[in-house]
Amino acid sequence: MRVLGVDPGLTRCGVGVVDGRVGRTLRAVSVDVIRTPSDDDVAHRLLAIEQGLAEAIAAYQPDVVAVERVFSQNNVSTVMGTAQASGVAMVVAARHGIPVALHTPSEVKAAVTGNGRADKAQVTAMVTRLLGLDRAPRPADAADALALAICHVWRGTSVSRLDAAVAAARRGSAPVRTAAEPIRSRIPSAPAAVPPRPRSARVDPPRPHPEGKPR
Repeated sequence: MRVLGVDPGLTRCGVGVVDGRVGRTLRAVSVDVIRTPSDDDVAHRLLAIEQGLAEAIAAYQPDVVAVERVFSQNNVSTVMGTAQASGVAMVVAARHGIPVALHTPSEVKAAVTGNGRADKAQVTAMVTRLLGLDRAPRPADAADALALAICHVWRGTSVSRLDAAVAAARRGSAPVRTAAEPIRSRIPSAPAAVPPRPRSARVDPPRPHPEGKPR
């Protein structure tokens, strides 16, 4: 599975691409940061982010785009810009027909470090170790994008399978085949039970009465 992680932001938007599966070694494919000048018009900044993400998707052909879920912060202007960049990332992915997964910062930290309250230095250190990088990715937005991709490889895969199974059950589709299903399919079914044949009633002839009269 190839996951493109997006750490949304107006000034710096981290983009990281990771290959991997659960139980297998992770591999960093690419990491970059899309930068826009803070004094530029917001519409032009969002357009630059859109173009940069479209180029990354075209170049690396990810299976999933993982975006950080925006949550409320004290700085309203910062969260607004983050939400705008997040929306652009989701639109670009949808335009290319790629599914989008959202992960909260605490989910990402817990998946990468085992601690949902880890700081950025701890996340960067674990990302560097898990991906076997020679040096830590800089700035922190780049490491966060890679962490998002790692989080989805490890957690999103199982969640997606569960959601697919639930959706299939709701649609009334055939049940998901289990490991024992191929064995069951080779066991011949028992023949249908044949109902017993009805027995004809037997009428005994009248026995003679001791006095010579029929009973």
